Amino acid sequence: MTHHLRHLGYHVNHKRVRRLYRLMDLRVIYAKKNTSQPNKGHKKYPYLLRGLKIDRPNQVWAFDITWIPMFRGFMYLVAIIDLHSRYVVNWSISNSMDAQWCSEVLEEAIKKHGTPEIFNTDQGSQFTSILFTNTLKQNGIKISMDGKGRAIDNVFIERLWRSLKYEYVYLNPANGGVELYKGIKKYFDFYNHERIHQNLDYKTPNSVFQNNINAA
Repeated sequence: MTHHLRHLGYHVNHKRVRRLYRLMDLRVIYAKKNTSQPNKGHKKYPYLLRGLKIDRPNQVWAFDITWIPMFRGFMYLVAIIDLHSRYVVNWSISNSMDAQWCSEVLEEAIKKHGTPEIFNTDQGSQFTSILFTNTLKQNGIKISMDGKGRAIDNVFIERLWRSLKYEYVYLNPANGGVELYKGIKKYFDFYNHERIHQNLDYKTPNSVFQNNINAA
């Protein structure tokens, strides 16, 4: 922007441009916080989805954490999606991220929707912790983890984050946790029940998830 303004004849430097951006509250859109910090002492599990045909609900769930900016500050968001239907089976926001929180979100999802066959995450320390992996093992769920540095392995939930942030979060910065919770709840209700997907033959995630569950 500094060079652009200079080409237009304005004598400015990058410090003035930065100050004016702050006055106008203009911010660049990009990922900031790294939410997937591995713990070298934790056991890592193999990636089980390569070449797997995912053709039914509750076959594979994926779980991830992302960083959500607000008008002031930020919070963390976790979500679990069913990979066959793209249905968000559970989600939660918090001002900190730990294995206990992730385990509770998982247990709530199982109570609501049953048990998946495979559960996929990245290699973040929350997901490799004994607390979290024991929750999966106790429910007879196979553990799958993305390869190190391979976000593409969890591409479906990465697409969910992109949709959420570009269609809602960046356009409506929340003024506090309560407002953020209400806004994300409204978006996920829309995403599950109203937003059609081309890859689902223009059906909603909810219709594909519930119809297949009922048929089973």
